[in-house]
Amino acid sequence: MTNSYGGPGSPRGRARVPARPIGRATVSPAAPPPTKARRRRRRVNLVVAGFAVFVMLAGVGVATFGWYATKVPTPEDIVPPSATTILASDGSVIAKLGSANRELVAADRIPDFLMKEVAAAEDRSFFTRKGGVDYAGIVRAALNNATGGDTQGASTITQQYARRAYDGQQSYGNLTEESYTRKLKEAILASKLAKEFDPPTIMVRYLNIIYFGRGAWGIQAAARAYFGKDVDKLNVAEGAVLAAVVKQPDPDGATGHKGFDPAVNPQAAKDRWSYVLDGMVEQGWLEPAARPTAYPVVRKLDAKACTIDCGVNTPQGNVVNYVKEELAAMRLCGQPGGPTCSDALQAGGYRIRTTIDPKTQAAAVAVAQRSRKGSQVHGQPANLQAAVVAVDPRTGRVLAYYGGDNGTGTDYAGRNVDAAGNVTGGHPPGSTFKIYTLAAGLNNGISLESRWKANPFTIEGTEIKVQNAGRRPGDNVSLRAATLQSYNVPFYHLTMKVGTDKVIDMAHRAGVRTMWATDHQEAVDLGARPAAELTPAPFFSGITGYGQYPITVLDHANGVATFANRGVYNKAHFVISVQQNQQGRWVTVGGEKLDPRQTISREVADNVTEVLQDYPETTHHVLAGGRPASEKTGTWELNARSADNGDAWMVGYTPQLATAVWVGNKADARPLRTKDGTRITGAGLPGEIFEQFMNKALKGKPVERFPTGVRLIGDPAAGNGTAPTPPGQSPFCRDPRDPLCPSVRGPAGRSVR
Repeated sequence: MTNSYGGPGSPRGRARVPARPIGRATVSPAAPPPTKARRRRRRVNLVVAGFAVFVMLAGVGVATFGWYATKVPTPEDIVPPSATTILASDGSVIAKLGSANRELVAADRIPDFLMKEVAAAEDRSFFTRKGGVDYAGIVRAALNNATGGDTQGASTITQQYARRAYDGQQSYGNLTEESYTRKLKEAILASKLAKEFDPPTIMVRYLNIIYFGRGAWGIQAAARAYFGKDVDKLNVAEGAVLAAVVKQPDPDGATGHKGFDPAVNPQAAKDRWSYVLDGMVEQGWLEPAARPTAYPVVRKLDAKACTIDCGVNTPQGNVVNYVKEELAAMRLCGQPGGPTCSDALQAGGYRIRTTIDPKTQAAAVAVAQRSRKGSQVHGQPANLQAAVVAVDPRTGRVLAYYGGDNGTGTDYAGRNVDAAGNVTGGHPPGSTFKIYTLAAGLNNGISLESRWKANPFTIEGTEIKVQNAGRRPGDNVSLRAATLQSYNVPFYHLTMKVGTDKVIDMAHRAGVRTMWATDHQEAVDLGARPAAELTPAPFFSGITGYGQYPITVLDHANGVATFANRGVYNKAHFVISVQQNQQGRWVTVGGEKLDPRQTISREVADNVTEVLQDYPETTHHVLAGGRPASEKTGTWELNARSADNGDAWMVGYTPQLATAVWVGNKADARPLRTKDGTRITGAGLPGEIFEQFMNKALKGKPVERFPTGVRLIGDPAAGNGTAPTPPGQSPFCRDPRDPLCPSVRGPAGRSVR
């Protein structure tokens, strides 16, 4: 039995002496002589108490209340709020969302001995009482309360369940206030419940709804919190610990009682545990010889344990935002007339397994988080921010996502939507965008061996200067060399030849969903209308081809993943499966639906990969053990008046992992420089992050190789350059034996020196 205020369903239940027989009045301290006003209140209380007892015992006049005639919802109709747990791909917890850490469990998962232990602790007549109400206890409690004794509740388990389950439901109002009206409603509800449902059914509902301390609501969450196991794996001794806790799970500041959590009040917890087990024996529910004598080992309190509303303020917190987006796409939330996705996650009782791989995620955080000692960003200037996204090319599963230190601030790897609906989040990709421009050229019949003008010039009719970071390589540069040396001028000409719309379309085919128009910061959905309608406005002609317009790190990782998968696109996604707890059983209600599509021809993708395999040597970021990888760096200037960079990238892939790394400013645009003043380029800090991340993430994984003997496609005469360079000589290197020069190709299309 419990007191009338708070009770077992409340973290603030009032303390009582553990071994006192149920229903016995407590002894009040000596009180001063009653005043006239107090005597008057006592007389009123006696009258009210007498009336309440009369009504509850005889039922006289109750039928005249419209409330009494109200249909009581069945327990199945009342689903208490349950937390949503977001898991990594291996089942480890990323985050828990909601107001109550609760996981409903069905009757067949709750041991019979555990139900009896709770009855032994709270209401030993529960299984034999008729009607669900302890009328004798009500009389005793009402008279004691009215005559100035300590407040007593005389609530049976059925009444406790009614109070917690129906509080605030329909017309029942407040069922937790300390009043005779509340008590009357509670008794009527309990009486109705007892007529319609047997004690085991009510007990199961009760165990799913009450509070056990440690942030655990319901018996399953309690079993996890105290013993780290599911409820159906508990033994008799462990079950008695949880039954003993029900009376007062947490310390009560008002009374000073510390509660019955064994980690907080060990002696009182053990006394209460013995009381429960003695009751089991007394009631014939446990043989004396089977009574446990050793108190079980209970988990220590862990202030860092993720119990409720946790995990969002971590680097994995940004994943939650993508989970909401994908649940909406599955029509599980955010539909007209239904709950918002935020509300659904807060109370819907979902268990969502994501694509995040703990090892790969840990590698991303280790190399990119500023606070991590040993990371490439640790100790660097405070304005610098890194972002890393890694995708499995064969499935589109996002294996690692680092866009910042928590899910409530700015996401530097993806899209951000403010209260006004404005979408931000992109960064100018610079020369890394040339991957899509190169693919567009190859797709339109232009060969890697085609020759192009590469000297700087000013676009006719404008003041826009197209340059190569101060270099003048001449007007006879192969498309292969222009890619490896990251010249802008040839890619401007290439874009103008094939059409800016073809470049935009190729980026979209690869996986770039959004691109920002820099003149007015508009986020443009590349799939909303034909690419031909997106140029020359908002995306101006040739400069699109070398990366002025911002895209997200996530989209870029998805884009290069398509090339790693030989032109087969898989949409980047975060959710593998969605289950919902329905009446104590997990039901699968959604999940990933892979839809691989050959959006880029295999020949085009293989040609892109073939040339980008030479990049690791030119940037000095060869992966451990010589693991084959295709890479591309890129930067974008801080502004037109500065020689410094404002954004720096490294993107690349192996056959089993595609990654995009960005380094830029957290807030105000400032020159990107390391702590020693070195200008940051793509091969610098982003390249270091990329190399270290890939080595960590792929450690122990098999070395996979790209296709060999790739057939080069396209017309070598398609460029606008002058006469070709003599065979064997690089167009930008006087001595081809120089180790810093790009490779000269052998007959099989592989590098020779």
